[in-house]
Amino acid sequence: MAMKALWSTAAATFLIPCIAVAEVGESDFSLDTTKDLYELCSAPTDHPDYAPAIYSCRAFLEATVQYHDAVSDGKTLKRLICYPSGATLEDARTTFVAWAKSNARNRSLMGEMPVMGVVRALEDKYPCKG
Repeated sequence: MAMKALWSTAAATFLIPCIAVAEVGESDFSLDTTKDLYELCSAPTDHPDYAPAIYSCRAFLEATVQYHDAVSDGKTLKRLICYPSGATLEDARTTFVAWAKSNARNRSLMGEMPVMGVVRALEDKYPCKG
Protein backbone atom coordinates (compact mmCIF):
# COMPACT_ATOMS: atom_id res chain seq x y z
CA MET A 1 0.00 0.00 0.00
CA ALA A 2 2.86 2.40 0.81
CA MET A 3 4.42 1.65 -2.58
CA LYS A 4 1.13 2.47 -4.34
CA ALA A 5 0.95 5.80 -2.50
CA LEU A 6 4.56 6.54 -3.43
CA TRP A 7 3.86 5.86 -7.11
CA SER A 8 0.70 7.98 -7.02
CA THR A 9 2.61 10.87 -5.47
CA ALA A 10 5.43 10.53 -7.99
CA ALA A 11 3.01 10.40 -10.91
CA ALA A 12 1.14 13.46 -9.65
CA THR A 13 4.41 15.36 -9.22
CA PHE A 14 5.37 14.83 -12.85
CA LEU A 15 1.96 14.89 -14.53
CA ILE A 16 0.23 17.82 -12.86
CA PRO A 17 2.61 20.44 -14.35
CA CYS A 18 1.64 19.15 -17.81
CA ILE A 19 -2.05 19.64 -17.10
CA ALA A 20 -2.08 23.04 -15.37
CA VAL A 21 -0.97 25.51 -18.03
CA ALA A 22 -1.25 29.22 -18.79
CA GLU A 23 0.47 30.65 -21.90
CA VAL A 24 1.48 27.15 -22.95
CA GLY A 25 -1.83 25.35 -23.23
CA GLU A 26 -2.48 21.64 -22.98
CA SER A 27 -3.48 21.68 -26.64
CA ASP A 28 0.01 22.96 -27.51
CA PHE A 29 1.44 19.64 -26.39
CA SER A 30 -0.43 17.95 -29.24
CA LEU A 31 1.90 19.76 -31.69
CA ASP A 32 -0.54 19.97 -34.57
CA THR A 33 1.00 23.14 -35.99
CA THR A 34 4.27 25.00 -36.20
CA LYS A 35 2.65 27.62 -33.95
CA ASP A 36 2.09 24.97 -31.25
CA LEU A 37 5.77 24.02 -31.34
CA TYR A 38 6.81 27.68 -31.32
CA GLU A 39 4.77 28.28 -28.17
CA LEU A 40 6.42 25.31 -26.45
CA CYS A 41 9.92 26.18 -27.58
CA SER A 42 9.58 29.82 -26.52
CA ALA A 43 8.11 29.19 -23.06
CA PRO A 44 9.57 31.68 -20.56
CA THR A 45 11.89 30.22 -17.92
CA ASP A 46 9.64 31.44 -15.10
CA HIS A 47 6.55 29.71 -16.50
CA PRO A 48 5.35 26.82 -14.29
CA ASP A 49 5.37 24.50 -17.32
CA TYR A 50 8.77 25.56 -18.61
CA ALA A 51 10.42 22.15 -18.07
CA PRO A 52 7.82 19.99 -19.82
CA ALA A 53 7.49 22.56 -22.62
CA ILE A 54 11.22 22.81 -23.29
CA TYR A 55 11.78 19.05 -23.04
CA SER A 56 8.88 18.44 -25.43
CA CYS A 57 10.39 21.01 -27.78
CA ARG A 58 13.86 19.50 -27.59
CA ALA A 59 12.54 15.97 -28.11
CA PHE A 60 10.63 17.07 -31.19
CA LEU A 61 13.66 18.89 -32.60
CA GLU A 62 15.95 15.94 -31.97
CA ALA A 63 13.52 13.48 -33.55
CA THR A 64 13.12 15.72 -36.60
CA VAL A 65 16.88 16.06 -37.11
CA GLN A 66 17.49 12.34 -36.52
CA TYR A 67 14.83 11.47 -39.10
CA HIS A 68 16.27 13.96 -41.58
CA ASP A 69 19.75 12.50 -41.08
CA ALA A 70 18.47 8.94 -41.47
CA VAL A 71 16.57 9.48 -44.72
CA SER A 72 18.90 11.96 -46.40
CA ASP A 73 21.81 9.70 -47.12
CA GLY A 74 22.81 11.59 -50.26
CA LYS A 75 21.98 8.64 -52.50
CA THR A 76 18.20 8.53 -52.32
CA LEU A 77 17.36 11.91 -50.83
CA LYS A 78 19.59 14.96 -50.62
CA ARG A 79 20.29 16.66 -47.33
CA LEU A 80 18.29 19.78 -46.61
CA ILE A 81 20.10 20.71 -43.40
CA CYS A 82 23.90 20.81 -43.15
CA TYR A 83 24.53 21.86 -39.56
CA PRO A 84 28.10 22.12 -38.27
CA SER A 85 29.51 19.30 -36.16
CA GLY A 86 29.35 21.39 -32.98
CA ALA A 87 25.67 22.33 -33.32
CA THR A 88 23.54 21.57 -30.26
CA LEU A 89 19.87 21.07 -29.52
CA GLU A 90 19.88 24.51 -27.92
CA ASP A 91 21.22 25.93 -31.20
CA ALA A 92 18.34 24.21 -33.00
CA ARG A 93 15.82 25.55 -30.49
CA THR A 94 17.02 29.15 -30.68
CA THR A 95 17.19 28.92 -34.49
CA PHE A 96 13.63 27.60 -34.67
CA VAL A 97 12.31 30.18 -32.19
CA ALA A 98 13.95 33.06 -34.09
CA TRP A 99 12.60 31.76 -37.41
CA ALA A 100 9.09 31.26 -35.99
CA LYS A 101 9.11 34.69 -34.35
CA SER A 102 10.00 36.32 -37.66
CA ASN A 103 7.22 34.34 -39.39
CA ALA A 104 4.62 34.54 -36.60
CA ARG A 105 2.18 36.54 -38.73
CA ASN A 106 2.37 34.11 -41.63
CA ARG A 107 -0.71 31.95 -41.03
CA SER A 108 0.25 29.55 -43.79
CA LEU A 109 3.70 28.75 -42.34
CA MET A 110 2.53 28.73 -38.73
CA GLY A 111 -0.37 26.44 -39.64
CA GLU A 112 1.88 23.79 -41.21
CA MET A 113 2.88 20.60 -39.48
CA PRO A 114 5.63 21.48 -37.00
CA VAL A 115 8.16 19.22 -38.71
CA MET A 116 7.93 21.52 -41.74
CA GLY A 117 8.64 24.58 -39.60
CA VAL A 118 11.66 22.93 -38.01
CA VAL A 119 13.11 21.89 -41.36
CA ARG A 120 12.44 25.34 -42.86
CA ALA A 121 14.13 27.06 -39.91
CA LEU A 122 17.16 24.80 -39.82
CA GLU A 123 17.52 24.81 -43.61
CA ASP A 124 17.54 28.64 -43.53
CA LYS A 125 20.25 28.67 -40.85
CA TYR A 126 22.28 25.69 -42.07
CA PRO A 127 21.80 25.39 -45.83
CA CYS A 128 23.66 22.72 -47.76
CA LYS A 129 26.02 24.09 -50.36
CA GLY A 130 26.45 22.39 -53.69
